Amino acid sequence: MRLGVLDIGSNTVHLLVADAHPGGRPLASTSHRSVLRLMRYVTPDGAISEEGVAALVDAVTQARVVAERENVDEFLATATSAVREATNGAEVISQIEAALGQQLQVLGGVSEARFTFLAVRRWFGWSAGQILLFDIGGGSLEIAAGADELPDEAASVPLGAGRMTIAYLPEDPPGEEAVDRLRAHARQTLKPLTKTFAALPRPDHTVGSSKAIRSLAKLVGYPLPGWSGSERMMLPRAALGSWIPRLARIPASARQELPGITADRTFQIVAGAVVLHEAMRAMDVEELEVSPWALREGVLLRYIESMAWG
Repeated sequence: MRLGVLDIGSNTVHLLVADAHPGGRPLASTSHRSVLRLMRYVTPDGAISEEGVAALVDAVTQARVVAERENVDEFLATATSAVREATNGAEVISQIEAALGQQLQVLGGVSEARFTFLAVRRWFGWSAGQILLFDIGGGSLEIAAGADELPDEAASVPLGAGRMTIAYLPEDPPGEEAVDRLRAHARQTLKPLTKTFAALPRPDHTVGSSKAIRSLAKLVGYPLPGWSGSERMMLPRAALGSWIPRLARIPASARQELPGITADRTFQIVAGAVVLHEAMRAMDVEELEVSPWALREGVLLRYIESMAWG
């Protein structure tokens, strides 16, 4: 079966097409991305503006055309924080569903964390033991931990890279004072989670997923040999912390010249780095490994599992 997963996030609308069969791993065949940075279109009252809705509908329509061209058998469409938290969310969802020609599944933050955790567990396997996961999107940060396929604890907080850029780092470059304000806000927001996750067993393996974390790992991390010719990427907290002041002094237009920083991440990479650094500090993590699989793969895997049991 050819499956398509459409992830309508706060930064991108991303379609992943993969061939799947019961008991097998999904084999990606096509990836289509539209960069929106929806947080730019959020009005002071929390609604997505008409311009933002039009851009969103256009991106969804493009993704649907690609899915039809790829002869997708089953189309799974999900939306995360930007859509679920918009004050005009019901209207936005209605327009998206009209463009899709089907129902949209709007994921809550905890559900998002659970799907992503499933993907990470499948990627690293049972031998990874107790996993602690960080996932940074445009609108929210998800944290999950556990030793099984479903996490023992999962949380979502509004510390996404796009959201924090608009709220705390609107100037380009932002400068140290703005970064310090964001750092203080992140610490305060993460504080209630620290006790919750500290009560769990110490993680055997800490993992980061999402494009922002992959970009930061390419900038400040280092590779290790993997299996079957693959490459693993490690991201140390100390190296990340040393890069934040430099990133904050570099204009966004120049950041894309740095290793791993793509054009669509230049504006929000500083906020992403600060939030990740604070999350690692709060959870007493010195280093994490980047997972190639995240939310979209988790949605695919759960669907394949239902096929297998059926």
